[in-house]
Amino acid sequence: METEKYKELKMGERGVYISIGAYLVLSSLKLIVGIISGSAALRADGLNNATDIVASVAVLIGLKLARKPPDADHPYGHWKAETVASLIASFIMMTVGLQVLYTAVLNVFDGSNEAPDMLAAWTGIFGAVVMFGVYRYNMRLGSKINSQSVKAAAKDNLSDALVSVGTVVGIFGSQLGLTWLDPVAAILVGLIICKTAWDIFSSASHQLTDGFDETLMAAYTETILQIQGVKGIKTMKARSYGNNAIVDTEILVNSTLDIRRAHDVATTVEKTLKREHGVYWVNVHVEPQ
Repeated sequence: METEKYKELKMGERGVYISIGAYLVLSSLKLIVGIISGSAALRADGLNNATDIVASVAVLIGLKLARKPPDADHPYGHWKAETVASLIASFIMMTVGLQVLYTAVLNVFDGSNEAPDMLAAWTGIFGAVVMFGVYRYNMRLGSKINSQSVKAAAKDNLSDALVSVGTVVGIFGSQLGLTWLDPVAAILVGLIICKTAWDIFSSASHQLTDGFDETLMAAYTETILQIQGVKGIKTMKARSYGNNAIVDTEILVNSTLDIRRAHDVATTVEKTLKREHGVYWVNVHVEPQ
């Protein structure tokens, strides 16, 4: 299973590379067109994509570090590096989101806004289509390998697509004489960036503080109770090492069982959780009922 987990991390890197490539092209295009056309919303969108490059590189580094095998001072491996990278990416995104908000608010009250060129709108549409395609790819990949960082990257891709849609709306509104709509769209961009950053921060910090999905805990409990020889569960705890679930449980067995048969029940619990739920490591303690 461990070799398979490392292969999954390697697959996750592929999605991040695709994101970085898309962000490099789109950020350059949007910033250049945004400056030429005079669109504050498109410039904010381009700055958002430029920040996503840094965030994606942080996730990529985290994935590479997570693939390092256990060593003397990391006996459990480096799995959490992936989650730490997501946390760092959220800080970067929040910083840029606040900067975009600050600049956009100043532009709203500046009162000297002019309608941007329609080239900005077509650029925004192109960006939305590209990022939605990248989102679909990364979400499928993240679900396939159960990678929180790749799923977080996919959520960021989707928010970028929505940001571009908002940018286009603002630009079209400006063309209709509502010149204030372009900087207002830039404010919307900033808010979406901050919201995405908060969601990624919340998920990463939850994992790093040993938070765990209660629905998964309930599923583990149900599975264990169906195993022959298990009379009950005294305690059940779980935590995450990166995207790997670690389960600690105390099961109750018939007090008349000898050591060998009790051990066989514990082994069955371990193998069943790994097979049916993809749990990475299971610690089972047996108690007589």
